[in-house]
Amino acid sequence: MKKFIYSLAVIAGLSTLTSCNDFLTEDVRGQENLETYFSSEEEVNSYVGGCYFQIAKGGGWWQVYNTWLLADMTTDDLWDGNTTQDDGYQDISHFMPNGQNSGILQNFWGARYQGIASCNLGLERIPTANMNETLRNQRTAEVRFLRAFFYFDLVRNFGGVPLVLQYAQSVEGLTRSSQEECYEFIEKELKDAAAVLPQRSQYAAADMGRATRGAALGILGKAQLYQGKWDEAKATLKTIIDEGEYELLPNFGDVWSVNHNNSKESLFEAQQMYNGDQYATGGSLTIVTGCRNGVGDGWSWGQPTSDLENAFIAAGDTERLRWTIIKTACTEIAGENEFDKFIANNTSLCKVTDQKFVDYKEKFGWTDETYYGSYIIDPAQHKSARIIRKYFVPLEDRPEIYNTDKIPLNHRILRYADVLLMYAEACAETGDNTNAQWALNQVRNRVGLVNVTSTGTALRDAIRAERRLELAHEQCRLYDLRRWDCENGKKMMCNVFGPNGSFVKYNTGENADMYEKWNQGEPSDKGTRFQEDRDLLYPIPLYEIQHSNGAIVQNPGW
Repeated sequence: MKKFIYSLAVIAGLSTLTSCNDFLTEDVRGQENLETYFSSEEEVNSYVGGCYFQIAKGGGWWQVYNTWLLADMTTDDLWDGNTTQDDGYQDISHFMPNGQNSGILQNFWGARYQGIASCNLGLERIPTANMNETLRNQRTAEVRFLRAFFYFDLVRNFGGVPLVLQYAQSVEGLTRSSQEECYEFIEKELKDAAAVLPQRSQYAAADMGRATRGAALGILGKAQLYQGKWDEAKATLKTIIDEGEYELLPNFGDVWSVNHNNSKESLFEAQQMYNGDQYATGGSLTIVTGCRNGVGDGWSWGQPTSDLENAFIAAGDTERLRWTIIKTACTEIAGENEFDKFIANNTSLCKVTDQKFVDYKEKFGWTDETYYGSYIIDPAQHKSARIIRKYFVPLEDRPEIYNTDKIPLNHRILRYADVLLMYAEACAETGDNTNAQWALNQVRNRVGLVNVTSTGTALRDAIRAERRLELAHEQCRLYDLRRWDCENGKKMMCNVFGPNGSFVKYNTGENADMYEKWNQGEPSDKGTRFQEDRDLLYPIPLYEIQHSNGAIVQNPGW
């Protein structure tokens, strides 16, 4: 296991660079002396800004974004998608036996522990800084929240992990704490942070994006929900609702708009921004998940499944469907006001007389009008010929330099809709049908769906279905599938995947989607290798096992 004693330029605070708000914009510094740093309010603010920078960046976009994307690829919502390249996703998303060698998971593990090391140093040094006491306490609480969030991200992916709580702590012989011990620590940290952090309404515009009391309570409620602590989760989430700091945006389509970063619906976001400078502080998932045959558009990783599309259709949910999935041959894209200009770039795919397009007309029933008047996502390069709408940025909102690390779309980590649905779930599990229905219907009514009036198992199923539709591609589905208990005594993940799983049976049998069936560059048998006693957690990266000299024990089955 790596030593957590980093000689970075003051670790993260001095990976200050910039991010989406003024509080993250500081001069870039060189090597700093740790013995004299943290001597002023300015230095503390700079350092804490760097801790926030660790949320999405680490040492590069791939360290965290790849695992966020992988979290949805490892479900029935996303294919890996890009069928022209191999980028290592299938080792995990298709449940291969060599998953412990995944470089993606190794990068993520390292990035999260780098963030933890940054926070540990801050928590040791900020209390000695010469600054206003109230502000010092607030900055300490922000760092405490971030450390808890980093640990939460590790625990929900790997189970129990080593708890490193001091910057210069020796890790020789350090073992994994149990999952229960980790959650106990996370809960205490979040409660302590929530007691100090300001409400969203107490922040000035320049400070929007900092951790709030609501963010700390929201992650706390999610951690409690993941453990099945229904009464505690219900109380925590009700506090957020009762304090009235957050609300649903009127239009679902605005939730992931660059014009609604840090909106009243967001409890916490990874801040992303690009001002044309040299620093890589913008987002990357817009490019990583974009259509690869469009001019300068994307790399086509992470493509929505027809199984997910069918779930929207079965629910009569046309509004969220159009804001969640973009499908080849569509004649409009939700929120794209310059569609004709947009598809003009896209016609470079092929001429109507090219053999590829001639073949597509025969295979898929396309016409010349399909080529001239619709958005073409090349089925030969894209497993499902679909891309994620939530990460898509319309032409009028795109920066002049449109590339990875330069997209000004904040990554939504926790939304009020999620809070409402978690509260609904906790209420349903404790027999409070009235409040469960109320919270669930708040979310449904926004997109024009009728009220749910069911109780018992039917209500539970309705809440679970709603989470899939509302939170698709927001790194919730995997953790829901892993934790939800089903009537047959198994976790839902075990009923979706495996040789007899619903997703496997659908794709190897009844699936009639012409794009997914035709393109076998990514095999349609995803999930057949899933093992119940192994794949409810990711494997600990093999590098960490080997370098701990046996102190760190691998997860079962690997």
